[in-house]
Amino acid sequence: MTEAAPINAVMRALADPTRRAVFEQVVSSDEITVVELTRGSGVTQGAISQHLKALKQAGLVAERPEGRKVYYRAQPKGLEPLVDWMSHYGVFWRERFANLRTLLKEIDP
Repeated sequence: MTEAAPINAVMRALADPTRRAVFEQVVSSDEITVVELTRGSGVTQGAISQHLKALKQAGLVAERPEGRKVYYRAQPKGLEPLVDWMSHYGVFWRERFANLRTLLKEIDP
């Protein structure tokens, strides 16, 4: 299974609903600036910057400075710890359901 530190960082970063919304906006665009993320969000530019910092530290977004602007884009590899964690539990539940199916067949043949 995945190491605790990377999965914890990803889960912590995505636990906040505003940060998840910011991440979803970044994912839905090729590249996006803080100004574009702030527009219509009801959140201050400073708060958006803090959310982006947390997402960047978790490996979920990358930045590309260009002049005075910084462009953000999603880092799909950043979700790997979460995907690994979910696939581990997918196997766990498939095994449990298979055991349940077997038990039910034994009880009511």
